[in-house]
Amino acid sequence: MSVRNLVKTIQDIMRQDTGVDGDAQRISQLCWMFFLKIIDDQDQELELMREEYHSPIPSKYQWRAWAADPEGITGDALMMFVNDDLFPSLKDLSATGDGRRRVVRSVFEDAYNYMKSGQLMRQVINKISAVDFNNLAERQHFGDIYEQILNDLQSAGNAGEYYTPRAVTAFMADRIDPKPGEIVFDPACGTGGFLTCSMRHMRERYVKSSEDEQKMQQALRATEKKQLPHMLCVTNMLLHGIDDPSFVRHDNTLARPYISYTQSDRVDIVLTNPPFGGKEEDGIETNFPKHFQTRETADLFLALIVRLLKGGGRAAVVLPDGTLFGEGVKTRLKEHLLEECNLHTIVRLPNSVFKPYASIGTNLLFFEKGTPTKQVWYYEHRIPEGQKAYSMTKPIRFEHFAPCISWWGDRENSEVAWRVPIDEIKERNYNLDFKNPHVAEQDLGIPAELLTKLEQSEKEADKLRDRLKCILEEALRR
Repeated sequence: MSVRNLVKTIQDIMRQDTGVDGDAQRISQLCWMFFLKIIDDQDQELELMREEYHSPIPSKYQWRAWAADPEGITGDALMMFVNDDLFPSLKDLSATGDGRRRVVRSVFEDAYNYMKSGQLMRQVINKISAVDFNNLAERQHFGDIYEQILNDLQSAGNAGEYYTPRAVTAFMADRIDPKPGEIVFDPACGTGGFLTCSMRHMRERYVKSSEDEQKMQQALRATEKKQLPHMLCVTNMLLHGIDDPSFVRHDNTLARPYISYTQSDRVDIVLTNPPFGGKEEDGIETNFPKHFQTRETADLFLALIVRLLKGGGRAAVVLPDGTLFGEGVKTRLKEHLLEECNLHTIVRLPNSVFKPYASIGTNLLFFEKGTPTKQVWYYEHRIPEGQKAYSMTKPIRFEHFAPCISWWGDRENSEVAWRVPIDEIKERNYNLDFKNPHVAEQDLGIPAELLTKLEQSEKEADKLRDRLKCILEEALRR
């Protein structure tokens, strides 16, 4: 059975269980089970490779001890073991010392077992046991399927959160070009897409030895506020060969006072898609200087990103159109950004890139800290010919960014690229919402005439509705 069919089969089994309600609970249930299987497979490999290695999970609760035997514990006995023994014990693991032990505890702190049928749980467990996560080819294949599981999460009704297409995260990582040893930080990491793309980029280009791999892993940093994405991210890191994913912190990056981030907290690279359109809880804004105080999440993250970068550090950030043209705090933030950093590129994306999760315009901002901005290059990403919009069935792909990548190194004005000097930006009070000057704005007509036509259309529609009503009434009388 293929891994994709295996996952589908597991989800179909879970749908029969009365305790699992909807995609979010189903994915959460899948995640803690896969987590225990993946970490146990890793543990067994590490035990063979390192004589002194010991699993962070007590032997009684290791997957091999209670789950691996297909004829093992099931029914009510299985449910009692999971609910009354396994979960309480893993939630209470010591959080000191070993990083992998801290990871296990953090994953289970807010995790729940939603399943109520021990027989159905045994079926799910047996299916999961069929995957060998120490088989590199099988693990890589499952990694691709896991990406789809993460995508599925976005339809689970999580307000203010949505999936960043892997083509976008891969493009951003490619342009930022992280190298082993450079500290890469995602302050709102979600399920870990920017981290996995950064690792893939480094492994394909720069990781040539075990020392390079170790330097890369030791320089990764991430924080995620919500429990389920955090658990998914940690599992994602294990799937991508990270021995100790304790660098993925379950916390709110914005909850720490702005001024408490000092030189020791500085990073080389920030790659992130901060939540936007949402508001932070009361009091979070007081962690920031008065002139940056707002409850809008994306604005607070932008202020913090500028502070966190080292001199010469670089960032790629997804931000909505509203940040570009917004005023008030947004104006002060943009002025600060342009004074502290060289905002060298803004890639403008079509509204459909993030559909169906969001249909607002988004932009990719690329900047380096240390020198003020003198000019900003804009690049308008266009949907491929023959396609009206991106969609679930026709999503954006990495190869769609090929024209932008070709343009990047030797920049010239074109029908999709233009340059705006800093003086022009200042004249517009730091409004960064510059439209493509090579495209004539569509003439929508005179507003008064358009309103007259709309009113006329509405009258004609009313007449047609009355005629249809009469026809229907006459037909019913016959």
